Amino acid sequence: MSQTVAVLGASHKPERYSNQAVRMLREYGHQVIPVTPGRKDIEDLPVAPSLADIDRTVDTLTVYVGPERSAQLQDAIIALKPGRVILNPGTESPELEQALTHAGIPWQHACTLVLLRTGQF
Repeated sequence: MSQTVAVLGASHKPERYSNQAVRMLREYGHQVIPVTPGRKDIEDLPVAPSLADIDRTVDTLTVYVGPERSAQLQDAIIALKPGRVILNPGTESPELEQALTHAGIPWQHACTLVLLRTGQF
């Protein structure tokens, strides 16, 4: 089933996991919204400069920014109301996790690439 997936911290650099996630999510048929300031497109997809610029329902938000940055984005993440949040390795944040739980937004520590490859996405 195709989902709308926002990739927070998407990179234009092919070697970065966030870029690999953008590409793999597309390969698996998902609608991908790269989210990062300062770029117009990543992998030929239009970029949302911020979470507030996303104007549709997001099924999954996959996070590729560290806890320092996600702390600054916590309110925007909650306001987006994604169906779930994936905290990729290195993005774990007790503060964000607590806020998501309090807001009733499911979250998990996982690697988006592994979830896709193993059919668990």
